[in-house]
Amino acid sequence: MSLEAIPYSIPYRRPLAFAIGEVREAAHVLLRIHTDDGIVGQADVLPRPYTYGETVGSILAAVHTLFAPVLVGRDPGNREMIDRLLDNTVANNTVKAAVDLALWDILGQELGVSCHRLLGGYTDRVRVSHMVGIGKPAEMAEEARRVHDDFGVTTFKVKVGRPEYRTDVEAVLRIRDALGDDVVLGLDANHGWTAEQATAALTAMEPAGVELIEEPCPSSEVLGRRRCIAGTRIPVYADESAPTLETVARAVTTDGFDGINIKTSRSGFTRSSRILGLCDGLGIGVLVGNQIDTQLGTLASVAFAAAHRHTAVRPAEVTNFLLIEDDLLTDPVRVVDGAIAVRPEPGLGIEIDEDKLDHYRTDR
Repeated sequence: MSLEAIPYSIPYRRPLAFAIGEVREAAHVLLRIHTDDGIVGQADVLPRPYTYGETVGSILAAVHTLFAPVLVGRDPGNREMIDRLLDNTVANNTVKAAVDLALWDILGQELGVSCHRLLGGYTDRVRVSHMVGIGKPAEMAEEARRVHDDFGVTTFKVKVGRPEYRTDVEAVLRIRDALGDDVVLGLDANHGWTAEQATAALTAMEPAGVELIEEPCPSSEVLGRRRCIAGTRIPVYADESAPTLETVARAVTTDGFDGINIKTSRSGFTRSSRILGLCDGLGIGVLVGNQIDTQLGTLASVAFAAAHRHTAVRPAEVTNFLLIEDDLLTDPVRVVDGAIAVRPEPGLGIEIDEDKLDHYRTDR
């Protein structure tokens, strides 16, 4: 078994802004694991320095200097041992996740079965939720209306968290007014508000019928965040503050969160399954989220979300690839009537357009 890491960059149609930053390009790394039998497992690695501290440079270094020596020569089916060995290095969660996804892709191809079926095969498609980036309230409402009309999407996550929270309140109310009562609205503040601002904003947004709020304030505001969670009727979900099984356990048992955002590009299939099992056993809500994935990463999210009953009941946040000008897949992912179908091909069903990869890669 050998590893290959290819950096590439694809421009966005327009920037996606949120409380702690802005993304203008999909500057990612394509990870390929080659087996001695000629099977290639593939996954996308997403650098998110403002969230986890990873960059394209650190990802390439981790693959080549930290994880390749551990993986080379090992049986790709020995995922539990590989997972333990990867844990000898702290952090680097998105690289570890990509290794895990690529190993599952290999397993599916070896068995001639899709990862979706290997994981559980609960349903053959998932309803989708669309993320609306921070902008002028009228523009945010127009984007939501367009996605609703063009793709049949009826669930939206609205990015909020501006210090002047009244602008966020206006945006949410405008989106509700533009789309009516039949759509579901969630919020994501990316811990941009203080605890006090979050409490005031959520109180003002309650008339909009908000389903949930993610990361209303920083995890460092320990007592303030607990007061915020206890003081709102809107269910509060953990995301970037709970990227691992251990942090998820603390979030739901100590910090009072009502639900967890699971991201396969952050925890792979193996660790995501453990997080899901913990939440399922404790009766905690879950949703399958998005790291602003390309279509390549979206395939993994859809496979996982559709595989399990507990994740399939809520729309998955898997449409942000619509913001990206192009993609590496030969067969694009499509949103039809507000849903995305799983790929039936063995593994993750990934087929890369090598000409596009050659065009967008940044290491030549």
